[in-house]
Amino acid sequence: MTRESPILRLIQNLTGTADEMTFIQTKSGIHKPQTLADTVRADFPILHREVHGKPLVYLDNAATSQKPHAVIHALEHYYSHYNSNVHRGVHTLSSEATDAYEGAREKIAKFVNAASSQEIIYTRNATEAINLVAYSWGLSNLQRGDEVILSVMEHHSNLIPWQLVAQKTGARLQFVQLTPEEEFDFGHYQSLVNEKTKLVSVVHVSNTLGCINPIKDIVGLAHQYGAKVLVDACQSAPHLPLDVQDLDCDWLVASGHKMCAPTGIGFLYGKLNLMRSMPPFLGGGEMIADVFLENSTYADLPHKFEAGTPAIAEAIALGAAVDYLTNIGMDKIHAYEAELTTYLFEKLMQIPQVKIYGPKPPKERAALASFTSGEVHPHDLSTMLDQAGIAIRAGHHCTQPLHRFIKAQSTARASLYFYNTKAEIDSFIASLQESIEFFDSIFS
Repeated sequence: MTRESPILRLIQNLTGTADEMTFIQTKSGIHKPQTLADTVRADFPILHREVHGKPLVYLDNAATSQKPHAVIHALEHYYSHYNSNVHRGVHTLSSEATDAYEGAREKIAKFVNAASSQEIIYTRNATEAINLVAYSWGLSNLQRGDEVILSVMEHHSNLIPWQLVAQKTGARLQFVQLTPEEEFDFGHYQSLVNEKTKLVSVVHVSNTLGCINPIKDIVGLAHQYGAKVLVDACQSAPHLPLDVQDLDCDWLVASGHKMCAPTGIGFLYGKLNLMRSMPPFLGGGEMIADVFLENSTYADLPHKFEAGTPAIAEAIALGAAVDYLTNIGMDKIHAYEAELTTYLFEKLMQIPQVKIYGPKPPKERAALASFTSGEVHPHDLSTMLDQAGIAIRAGHHCTQPLHRFIKAQSTARASLYFYNTKAEIDSFIASLQESIEFFDSIFS
């Protein structure tokens, strides 16, 4: 009988049986469980570069994610093999480009469980998608006395378009406040919704607080009063399984660059009949049926809202990113990030000078932490960490009203993705402690 390894037995007790696990060998010869990051990091070429002579530790994923080989190859392959305009030619290259472009739309529809690929509109980003709804539906349906409910945690992209529409229509903006735990105050939301409410437009996951808002409950209450609901899913689409039919939201927006796709491409989901009732956002080629000198008729969805030559390569690469995430599994991504987040918070909370904003684990939350560190300005902290090869974000994260609400001029933010590791978190924490100690020595 062979003697059982005490290390293997310990690992089994902690995480499962050997049959359920994959192991990797460390430099010391000890085998350890292989994490999701271990299996995917080779797919991301940028993660293997150095910054200031140190290995890159990229913790700015809430701003933009890195891109796997599959996405980079999709861009290169389009331009190298079938670069052509879509929908406008019958030659081989145009047909191949159109098939790939529309095939990506079908992948996105499946990714969010839309009822039809016609409900997916390509946009440059989530900002453009929100503006599309604001100017097409908002200007046509809102009037003086109507109310639009937002929250104090909204990204500027889900705030400024509604400010502009409210100025033009006379509609009134209302804002949901935060609970003492710095989450969406559903009780306050209930007090705001009434017969005057025509729209609720809220973020699914806060890019600053990290809280996951109760979208299904928000939608359900709004629909009781006949109001429409738009969901900003920029921070949820890359990290959580999404099902727009289950959420029953009227619109949902996301940006490709936060979910392993290129910049310059995003999408708007909208319920089919609702989108058909909305006037075009932009006029020009591609979005028309017939054009006369005095008037025109418009194409059916989705092309009605896609004027001009689109971002073809970027859309195809977004489809490749969706394939990549789907093959991993969004449930698996979410579970691994939850483990990383708990670890990150445990480490951050051991630093006395650090104050973290938003709900803390074990509450379910996003894989990011916005924080301040005593008298140290976040920009100074970020600069010091960069010298150690560690990339974090510093500033107001396009949520200036929220920062005023939480009484912080700016915050530092470390945001994770499924290719990050606990070892990277350890490196971040060690450099953060050194940076804080350095600045404390100057201030004292």
